[in-house]
Amino acid sequence: MSNTTQTSAGKRIAALLDDKSFVEIGGLVKARSTNFNLTALDTPGDGVITGYGTIDGNLVYVYSQDVTVLSGSIGEMHAKKIVNIYDMAMKMGAPVIGLLDCAGLRLQEAADALNAVGEVYMSQVAASGVIPQITAVFGVCGGGLAIMPGLTDFTFMEAKNAKLFVNSANALDGNFEAKLDTTSAKFQSEEAGLVDFVGDEATIINEIRNLLAVLPANNEDEAIDECQDDLNRGCDGLTANDPAYIITSISDMNAFVEVKKNHAPSMVTGFIKLNGATVGVVANKAIEAGNVLTAEGCDKAAEFVKFCDAFSIPVLSITNVKGYLATVENEKRIAKAAARLTYAFADATVPKVNLITGEAFGSAYVAMNSKAIGADMTYAWSDAVIGTMEAGCAAKIICADTTDDVATKTAEYAALQNNVVSAAERGYVDTIIEPVDTRKYVIGAFEMLYSKNIDAIAKKHGTV
Repeated sequence: MSNTTQTSAGKRIAALLDDKSFVEIGGLVKARSTNFNLTALDTPGDGVITGYGTIDGNLVYVYSQDVTVLSGSIGEMHAKKIVNIYDMAMKMGAPVIGLLDCAGLRLQEAADALNAVGEVYMSQVAASGVIPQITAVFGVCGGGLAIMPGLTDFTFMEAKNAKLFVNSANALDGNFEAKLDTTSAKFQSEEAGLVDFVGDEATIINEIRNLLAVLPANNEDEAIDECQDDLNRGCDGLTANDPAYIITSISDMNAFVEVKKNHAPSMVTGFIKLNGATVGVVANKAIEAGNVLTAEGCDKAAEFVKFCDAFSIPVLSITNVKGYLATVENEKRIAKAAARLTYAFADATVPKVNLITGEAFGSAYVAMNSKAIGADMTYAWSDAVIGTMEAGCAAKIICADTTDDVATKTAEYAALQNNVVSAAERGYVDTIIEPVDTRKYVIGAFEMLYSKNIDAIAKKHGTV
């Protein structure tokens, strides 16, 4: 067992892991640099506590930076301890959790420190898509150290005291911290989209445990538990414009672990359990401009789908979209972002189910896991509307050079093209269902798709 002194770094590990489960590795390691009289300083653990333990009985590896030792700065031996933890985690197929509180690269070690942090990056890249990686920022995480959470799958950040940045707010042209604190949890979660969860230390610790409860230990593991909920339970009160309520209503025991909640409100992403199995959910959400996709929302969803596919987590999409946000800022990025979303869904080989709850118009609908780009099963609520665009807009275009009545043509177009029955008749929708029956149909689809297996076309990787 660990006999680490109870610094904040040690207390965070104790709070995170199951009681008395932590075993420290490398507790006697110290800095070996002799420059700038470092040998005269005591550097216990070289500023980082590393080891393993359990969360809900499941093996995890953890490192926690100790700000009381050289301000938690990362040097050669500090980094080697983290790399060692990654090596062990990869061999055992277990998640790595990093608790960050660091002044940055240790200047006294110069190139040694720079090379050392590069070795940590290399370990993170090797682990990506193999084992889940989680970082939590409790203090400072600046400069090159900010890349570390960027290389992990999920990032947590303490709301008041943590700072995450590549360049400090005061170093940005035309900005200063009092004007816009770009290092804050608020900015990094809402604007940058790097941070998935924000809260106080106790909340962060609890949310890390909740997240790990729905994730597989590695890319060959299955995140399946015994279901305690009724598989045929009806879901009353579902409406197309409230995807969060749809998600919580259909999930086992109404549990939903949402990620990046503060970023890109036009898209909801997170994990639920269906019949005990973890499923990733992507749902577009109405914003002030309506049911439209934004560049930030597309990027958020694409990143999430790629994570799910890497760890063989099935994906459920909930679609209610009429187009793309029409602003100058969005236009700068939306084509590429929508392409990334389309690619992520089309490229994913996991079981994919699409639920159309309201509007499904144009290429925005196609990008949201439509049948055309590989959805294995597509359900639609009975009052859903599917087509190229709203019937009124289509009628105006059709009647532009004719004397036809627009109102009559609108009704005709809606009856022939913009309805769920028409789409089902052409095979674009597999089954039309009532909202109350959503849970049992979705569970049934994923059970049927459990053994899905696709031999991908031989290639190194895509380029989107």
